[in-house]
Amino acid sequence: MTRSERLADQLDRHWQKNLRPRLHGLADEEYFWEPVRGCWSIRPRGTSAAPMSKGSGEWTMDSASPDPVPAPVTTIAWRLAHIIVSCLGYRVGWHFGGQDVDSQTFAYAGTADEALKQLDEMYGRWNAGVRELSDADLENPPTVGPERFPMEGIVLHVNKELIHHGAEISLLRDLYRWQDGAVPGRI
Repeated sequence: MTRSERLADQLDRHWQKNLRPRLHGLADEEYFWEPVRGCWSIRPRGTSAAPMSKGSGEWTMDSASPDPVPAPVTTIAWRLAHIIVSCLGYRVGWHFGGQDVDSQTFAYAGTADEALKQLDEMYGRWNAGVRELSDADLENPPTVGPERFPMEGIVLHVNKELIHHGAEISLLRDLYRWQDGAVPGRI
């Protein structure tokens, strides 16, 4: 197994055994569920109370610049959008060709099914790109995009981000399932 295959396999094992199975059966109600007041989410255009909204379609992502401290709690919809666009999308466009992804012009998903399709597509493109990297590619900074450290560090950062945010989504699913009066086997 090459270095790039080992790096891709590290994330793919998590993806196949932990994260993607935990997303099975995600319904729109849960996708948009706000466990506390003031959550950031994906919302129909023009309905956000956040300082900024990003996106080009009917649905936009709550945002602010600079990020508020403390950061608001975010919904599963917001977290999935963050993974799709910020963790994977930018880097797929910069490093593996294809259409550039930008948070201001991205068409955010208005349903859980649509978000999962976006996630699967972006993850597939990322994983395939990582598997094609040579040792020289991994040792050097990329020539495109703003990241100026070795590609291996970028891949490891993306792996960490997907594992981290995937765990947050999994926790939100657990909290949703165990709400007062909820049936434990619902997810």
